[in-house]
Amino acid sequence: MKKILPTNRARAGSESWHIMTIVSAFLLIACSSSDPTDRHNTTVKAPEINDGADVGVPRYTYNIVNTYPHDPEAFTQGLVYSNGFLFESTGLHGQSSLRKVELTTGRVLKRHNLDQEYFAEGLALVNDRLFQLTFRQHVGFIYNRDSFEPLGGLSYSTEGWGLTHDGSRFIMSDGTPWLYFRDNESFAKIGRIQVTYDGGKLRNLNELEFVNGEIYANLWQTDLIARIDLDTGRVIGWIDLRGLLSVEEKVAADVLNGIAYDANNDRLFVTGKLWPWLFEIQLEETKN
Repeated sequence: MKKILPTNRARAGSESWHIMTIVSAFLLIACSSSDPTDRHNTTVKAPEINDGADVGVPRYTYNIVNTYPHDPEAFTQGLVYSNGFLFESTGLHGQSSLRKVELTTGRVLKRHNLDQEYFAEGLALVNDRLFQLTFRQHVGFIYNRDSFEPLGGLSYSTEGWGLTHDGSRFIMSDGTPWLYFRDNESFAKIGRIQVTYDGGKLRNLNELEFVNGEIYANLWQTDLIARIDLDTGRVIGWIDLRGLLSVEEKVAADVLNGIAYDANNDRLFVTGKLWPWLFEIQLEETKN
C-alpha cells in the first residue's frame, strides 16, 4: 500500500539542518557522579553543528518509500519487523500491550494486554521468542512469538527503555548515556558502553534497533535518530526525521519512537507514539 504525501513531507532535505537546537537539551557532560542512573548534577552543552563541531559526523535526511496505517491509539515503545509482520510493544498504565500487526494494513492480528501495574517499553525478537521490558517495575516478560504464550520473565535493576539484539547479546537503554549488554540466555549484565557526541555524554536514548552493525536510537522528545558505533559508543551519524507528520497530525500525536529493520530486504520503518502512520524510508546523506 503506497500513499502519496504532500511535497513538503516527501523529503525533509529541503529544510536547513538545525540539529543543534534539538540536541542541545539532551547532550549532557561533566556528570558529578559515576552512577550511570544518576540524572542529576549535570550541565548541558549545545554543539555548534554547522560551525565546526564534529564536522565528520554524517547527517541524513529521508525519502518516503511507503506509508502504512498505524493505530493512532498505540503508544509505541518497541517495534520489531519479522517476515511481513510488525511486533509492537505499547505503553501507558492500563493500555500496555504486545501486538502482532499486519504491515500493509496496520491491522492488529494478535494482542496481549499487560496488567495495569505495568508500563511496557522496549521489545526484541530472538528466534521464536519476544522479550518485552517495562519502565520502572524492573521486570520484563518473555513470550512465544506465534502464540504470545508467556515463557518466563526478566529482571534488571535500571529503568527499562529500549531493547534490541545483535545476534549474540541483548542491548538495552535506560534513559542514561549508557547502553547495557546483556546475556543471551540469563539476561545478566555482561558489559556496557557510554554513548558520546562531540565530547559529551548523550542521554535519553530510547527505542533501539540493530542495523548493519550499528545501533539506531531514538533520542526521546526529538525527531532525531542517533547512529551509534557499538565499539566506541560514539555517535557516527544523525538522522533528521522532521516533517514526517503534517502540522495537523502532530496535534494529536506524541513523539517519534519506533524503529524496525527488515534485514533481508534492507528496509527501514519508523513511527511514533500515537502516530497514524508508519513510514518506510530510505536515508540520504546531506552535506555538512
